[in-house]
Amino acid sequence: MGLLDPIPPPYDPLEWATRPLPDKSRMVCRSWALQGYGTPVAVYFVYLLKVGLYVGGWIFFCGFTPGLGELGAIGQWWLDPVAFQKAIVWSLLFEVLGLGCGSGPLTGRYFPPIGGFLHFLRPGTTKLPLLRGLPLVGGATRSALDVALYAVLLISLVRALVAPQLDAALLLPLVVLVPLCGLLDRTVFLAARAEHYWVMIVVFAFASPWLAGAKVVQAALWFWAGVSKLNHHFPAVVCVMTSNSPVTRFEWIRRLVYRNYPDDLRPSRLATVMAHVGTALELSVPIVLLLGDGGVLTTVGLVMMVMLHGFILSTVPMGVPIEWNVVVLYGGFFLFGAHADASVLALADTPLLALFVGLFAVGLPLYGNLVPHRMSFLLAMRYYAGNWPYSVWLFRGDSHKKLERLRKSSKWLYDQLDMFYERKVSVGLVGKVIAFRLMHLAGRALCRLVPRAVHDPSEYEWVDGELVAGLVLGWNFGDGHLHDEQLIAAVQAQCGFEPGELRCIIVESQPLHRQTMLWRIHDAAGGELGRGEIGIAELRELQPWSFDLPAAPPRERA
Repeated sequence: MGLLDPIPPPYDPLEWATRPLPDKSRMVCRSWALQGYGTPVAVYFVYLLKVGLYVGGWIFFCGFTPGLGELGAIGQWWLDPVAFQKAIVWSLLFEVLGLGCGSGPLTGRYFPPIGGFLHFLRPGTTKLPLLRGLPLVGGATRSALDVALYAVLLISLVRALVAPQLDAALLLPLVVLVPLCGLLDRTVFLAARAEHYWVMIVVFAFASPWLAGAKVVQAALWFWAGVSKLNHHFPAVVCVMTSNSPVTRFEWIRRLVYRNYPDDLRPSRLATVMAHVGTALELSVPIVLLLGDGGVLTTVGLVMMVMLHGFILSTVPMGVPIEWNVVVLYGGFFLFGAHADASVLALADTPLLALFVGLFAVGLPLYGNLVPHRMSFLLAMRYYAGNWPYSVWLFRGDSHKKLERLRKSSKWLYDQLDMFYERKVSVGLVGKVIAFRLMHLAGRALCRLVPRAVHDPSEYEWVDGELVAGLVLGWNFGDGHLHDEQLIAAVQAQCGFEPGELRCIIVESQPLHRQTMLWRIHDAAGGELGRGEIGIAELRELQPWSFDLPAAPPRERA
């Protein structure tokens, strides 16, 4: 097997594709449990190279500041305040270009391996305006204004990076342009990882010294990520990550995280304990570091931080937020190691900025955990908890070909993969995405919802909403709100699906204080067909392949 060849599943993918959905689901989930996505070895080297280029880009831009940027002397300057500021600005540029999260094969993006600027700089591509229908800014396709503002944002970011120092004159355009681009297309705002990098840049621009505000933002990233895992979802995430990790490639290790492979793929006691330990670690890191004063407590907190992010990086998680984990690690050493004596209470000296930081570090995450159907999981800082909103798009027959009417930077998934592999291999890879969805606790709701959406699943092509967003919007990263009714309406307006040709199942996250999840079923031509909620207790008893018998098909609305 070559470096570019994925691990073949233990079945013939073309024969697998003809099986009934319960059989297909059972086969592909059992395959995932022992093989993961089956990622080719070369792919890991590509991501490693990309991290090297990311770090190299930061070093390059630091070189425009006197005293910084010399690789041989990096130990003397890497904790300089300007170096940290440039790391944040460079990270925003890296992400908004589409080079970071949501890039490459581990996000279903094969060729080209990125969307981002290939999509955002192209007039006529689909977008998600914040104010739908509003003249000039509310259209569903990208205009010259969208392209121009995005280009100005890129130029402004580069302009800041090549400057010796970052002052208000360089930072204020970024403060304005990021939300302005988000107003025209919220995809761009989320792609920039604005809840982290943009908020930090606002702190740089309006606080002097800015360390207190930056510390609050960094601590919030860890704290709310931990809070988001205070549920029953995360043990299943541990299973999925362990089965896909390049460092746990032994079958006996992967079997240990399941109750009884191959018949019971619910999380084992070991997976549950691992999940609880990870959650406790994520909640403890910000508390310990905030209490530290540069002594033993700070050292303990930094060691815990390295353990946390080291584990995440070792699994090479789907969605590949690798560079984000790198900069969070760097931020921990800079903010809480080199500047342990800087008190977060100093933020009170700038009340308006304190309110702004409080909104993004406390208010929005709290609201997003309590009312998750109203807010992106990124703004709520609910990172990699398994408790995400998602959707599945069911295309009848070859109706997916109507997507070719859209202007986009990527071809249909199989057409991308067919450039590298024979169709059997392509079908095997895309089929693994079904397992990824079903093996998470939230995904098991599909066992109840697919039969409600379509009478005969064998007539439909199952495509995860994440993959649709990657094609249609040029970016995706686990946020089901990017491929909900707004995207369905935008696609329908351009593609004209007939009733029954495209059915979408939309499932929302579980709120922090409730044990249910909301769901909706939508027909692209006929509108909403049903909605309801499903209990977490019921999902915990299901296997990923526990589909109900087909129900009567819902009727399209007039």
